[in-house]
Amino acid sequence: MSGPAVGLWLFEPCGFADILADVVPWLETFCEPVEAKASGDADFWVRDGSTLGLQAFDPAGVGVFFLSEDEEMPAEDEDYSAFSRPPVQGLIAGAGCSGPVNHVLLGHLTLALARRLDALVDFDGLLSGHRTAGDDTSDEAVLARARALASDLPGRLAEVSYDTGGGGRWFRHVGDVEFLEAWLQHPDFHLIK
Repeated sequence: MSGPAVGLWLFEPCGFADILADVVPWLETFCEPVEAKASGDADFWVRDGSTLGLQAFDPAGVGVFFLSEDEEMPAEDEDYSAFSRPPVQGLIAGAGCSGPVNHVLLGHLTLALARRLDALVDFDGLLSGHRTAGDDTSDEAVLARARALASDLPGRLAEVSYDTGGGGRWFRHVGDVEFLEAWLQHPDFHLIK
């Protein structure tokens, strides 16, 4: 079973090999092994979360993480008008397994990468707080819950609309490091799987 994934939006062009040349030595300080694949992607296992600002974590259920280039970024169907300019490149950071520890590790890893690369974080969907079984799941209710959560946290969180096919549009959240830092401390923190 695969876990959550997030995007990192870059606004200055940089070759993916150059990004890996910068990031891999840093990853090797707290991950092992860091494996470069023929595709250029990197797989790694987090062994020490202290570099990410985490205390000890239970390694049970922690899977492999990966970093790859998002070859579909920028996307023609996304509305980047919330930004002074559109992103020029994207990366994907993901976890091979789901579960709370993988969400937290990926969240902190993404925060560190976003700071290191001066990137925004694409959450690949709308974030919302805890949902209960009786909650309204209509598009309007989901969007209202997402907007309420976004207004409660510091930092910047933008809605980016995209084409869902058949003429429909929906939204994804893209946030800055200040927002992600606050979201990581929220009791309902999760990433989108």
